[in-house]
Parts: sequence; C-alpha cells; structure tokens
Amino acid sequence: MSSRGNFTQGQTWGALKKAWKGYRIAKVQSDRSKMEEYAKKIRTLQGELGIKQASFPELGL
Repeated sequence: MSSRGNFTQGQTWGALKKAWKGYRIAKVQSDRSKMEEYAKKIRTLQGELGIKQASFPELGL
C-alpha cells in the first residue's frame, strides 16, 4: 500500500515522525519560522496518510 506521491506509507510515517521531532526542537529553541515550516510539513504528510491533521493554534494553522 502506498500513499500519494512517490513514497511508501512506511516512508511517509517515518518522515512524519522526523517532522514532529524537528517541530519540537524548533519550539524549544523558539524558532517560529522553523516551527511553521515543520507544522506545514506535518499537516501535508498527515493529509497524504489520510489521518486527522494536527492544528497549531500558536501558529494560526
């Protein structure tokens, strides 16, 4: 089974896990631009996986 795009579902889940890790690091460092970048990536990957998209009210997403 594959998600949309050229990646397997497993690769997409791996990318999502890394994106969350990056988001948490950016949040600790108070790097808003990186937080926004990771938040958008997280939402895109969640959409590709067909799962509920996280909301980021502190970023207006």
